[in-house]
Amino acid sequence: MTQADTLVQEWKPKTNPWIIMIPTMLTVFMFALDETISNVALPYMAGTFSISHNESTWIITSYLVASGIVIPAVDFFSKLMGRKTYFLLSVLIFTIASVLCGLSTSMPMILFSRILQGIGGGGIMPISQAIIFEIFPKEKRSAAMAVFGLGVVMAPIMGPALGGWLTETWSWPFIYFINIPFGVVALNLIKKYVEDPPYAKKQKNVTMDYSGFFFLAVWLLTLQVVLDKGNDADWFSAAWICKLFAISMMSFVAFITIQIKKEKPLIDLSVLKDRNFLFGTITLIVLMGVMMASAAILPSMLQNLMGYTSFLSGLSMVPRGAGCFLATLICGLLTNKLGFKPIIIIGLIILGIGGLMFGEINTQIALINIAFPNFVFGLGMIMAMVPTMNMSCSTLTNEQQTNAAGVQNLLKNTGAAIGTSIATTMISRFSQVHQHMMVGHLNFANDAYTAKVTSLAANFAANTDIATATNMANAQLYRQLVQQATLWGYVETFRYFAVAAIFIIPLILLTGKKSKDKDKIA
Repeated sequence: MTQADTLVQEWKPKTNPWIIMIPTMLTVFMFALDETISNVALPYMAGTFSISHNESTWIITSYLVASGIVIPAVDFFSKLMGRKTYFLLSVLIFTIASVLCGLSTSMPMILFSRILQGIGGGGIMPISQAIIFEIFPKEKRSAAMAVFGLGVVMAPIMGPALGGWLTETWSWPFIYFINIPFGVVALNLIKKYVEDPPYAKKQKNVTMDYSGFFFLAVWLLTLQVVLDKGNDADWFSAAWICKLFAISMMSFVAFITIQIKKEKPLIDLSVLKDRNFLFGTITLIVLMGVMMASAAILPSMLQNLMGYTSFLSGLSMVPRGAGCFLATLICGLLTNKLGFKPIIIIGLIILGIGGLMFGEINTQIALINIAFPNFVFGLGMIMAMVPTMNMSCSTLTNEQQTNAAGVQNLLKNTGAAIGTSIATTMISRFSQVHQHMMVGHLNFANDAYTAKVTSLAANFAANTDIATATNMANAQLYRQLVQQATLWGYVETFRYFAVAAIFIIPLILLTGKKSKDKDKIA
């Protein structure tokens, strides 16, 4: 065993790990919260900047793309300046960018500020994940990662509710100003308590994989444009979508080729040779896609179909947080006793049940009836996600953690973007299919339709002529048909979330049985 290996095994933080958890979780919460907090405020921001709703979505995607590009470079920057120094720099950039976001008065300014925020935020998640995993002894990692997973999932869930409340009570800039006190506190606590282990200190002769970084940026930028605008352009029916997708795929192939062949690549893909990490990461990609897609479409459904305000639609996500909290307790208490696999499989089954419960909703449902399916969904999500995160890294050495966290978070971010785009497309296409199926019944050969039109027309005729009243009756019935078709689009999409959860169970069964640290896993 080399001296370096001995240092890795013997290193322990000077401060209590749970104290170190405070600043790391503060930063994780800030980063994850900003993934969704802008969602319900987009109409207000579009009005401020005099842009369309479609254009306003770039406020969200610019942040995701910027952070996605930076994530794979986290290992390089950590070695170049020391991980703690880079962590502090990331939080500082994120906090300053949050101020600029709130002060923005034009679309170019908010886009620049969001990109800067993403650049700072890109380093937060993988560094925090690596720090939390390595500062705890193996017998306490399950509980620590449960808390980490709770923050990762809870923040995006709380984002729409908090964003809606701040926007309606104050104004949209406060959804960014709220990061300032958290950022200041986190900076001071990181400086005081976080320390670099021997393998995470500043290193000499660190080289940058510029070609890999270039192709990574092109791949993610073009992919995000395709995902963001594909549905509006009818996907591959548009020539420019085909060309852009081709560029994205060629850049992806070039990036992977460079990472495999280069002696010192941007990210070390050899971690994917670890069976636990490979199958665990694939599982997390699917889970992130389901989580972020559901968080995006449920508030949208409540606002568009049921007339909920931005605050109430965001508030509907809160019961999911209660499910997450209960799942965190379950994971912390039972993982060491039962092992990872049983908890994950039970979580996936519960998540599937939650998806099926959402598949039974209708336009007459009350807010309270959304609560229980959301609770079940949150319970299953955390029970599946947290042990999977723990298991996927349990067979890696401490030296591999920062790089592995970067690889995993890059792929999870990509999964979240793809999942959200797929869900949006499914809603649109399923709605069209059901509208086509139902519209044939709106004809006067249908006795039920004729009776309904006659009844409605009689009511409208009190204020207008019979011809106009009949047209108004037809229009109202058609609007109801479109509403029902759209509802079916959402319902079927939720059901596919259940299918996705059950479909990835075999991946968990393919993982290994023992970790190098002798952690107990099934």
